[in-house]
Amino acid sequence: MTAPREPLTRIEEEMYQFLLDFLAEHTYQPSVREIGKALKIPSTKSVADMLDSLETKGYVRKQHGRSRGVSLVGFAWTMGTMPVPLLGLNPSTGVLDVDDHVTLDRRLVVAPDAFLVRALPHGAPEHGILENDLVLVHPSARAHDGDLIVARVGAALLVRAMTRRGATLVLDASGAGDEVELNSTDDFVVLGVVAGVIRPPRGPATERS
Repeated sequence: MTAPREPLTRIEEEMYQFLLDFLAEHTYQPSVREIGKALKIPSTKSVADMLDSLETKGYVRKQHGRSRGVSLVGFAWTMGTMPVPLLGLNPSTGVLDVDDHVTLDRRLVVAPDAFLVRALPHGAPEHGILENDLVLVHPSARAHDGDLIVARVGAALLVRAMTRRGATLVLDASGAGDEVELNSTDDFVVLGVVAGVIRPPRGPATERS
């Protein structure tokens, strides 16, 4: 898995955000007709098809046969927020799976397909990212030289600045390791561009003796 959800089209994103706001305000979901009226979509079939697409892309779950049978994956019932998948890496297999969802202010989420990963012990201190920080990843953004990216290399997640040298992708050196050169024969995938960092509260500092 390289990302838990596919990007949305403009109108799909409008529908998804409408569903988020409606549910937070009313505690129940709108009907197909209410969605169509709010988004100025005259055809109920078009609305139903778009809800099917949102389900296929992993943003909602539908209970077929019910007029309001739509639930939002990971939603926490708070106005102006969005559930963002938190991906965990299985170090023995190198597979990324959705471990949980984190509710974030929607203004902080760069795109509906964004997701979070937890920085590994080595983090990226030279870029201000520490162990257990939550790194917000924009999977559909195009990475340019100098951008900070998240890459799965083998069974590890690296947060590094990248540059291209011909066909070779170079990840800068960090406090935990040397510069990494990657080419088409290596087992790696660029998960996306870093769009933000969330630092969970740390425990009380240990008193100095």
